[in-house]
Amino acid sequence: MQARIYRPARNAMTSGMAKTRKWVLEFAPTSAREVDPLMGWTSSSDTQSQVRLRFDTKEAALEYAADHGIDAQVIEPKTRKPNIRPGGYGDNFATSRRGPWTH
Repeated sequence: MQARIYRPARNAMTSGMAKTRKWVLEFAPTSAREVDPLMGWTSSSDTQSQVRLRFDTKEAALEYAADHGIDAQVIEPKTRKPNIRPGGYGDNFATSRRGPWTH
């Protein structure tokens, strides 16, 4: 079985980092998806592609893969520089603000 181990990227619609701290083991699809001719839904006989396992560390995910005979490929995350502004969002509404707030 093929699998990949990675840390998910943050959601592009938010600035939060929820669900990005844990490592995920996700199985690669072994069969192609098929389109149902009547309803138009996609389906597959591969149930392993629905499985996503979460681990606290990369080493725990690798250990699980080794114990269960899973050929896993590790994809290292790309780190980004934190965008921390002095004062931050709260300064927009500070009572000690010197000038009027404009867009």
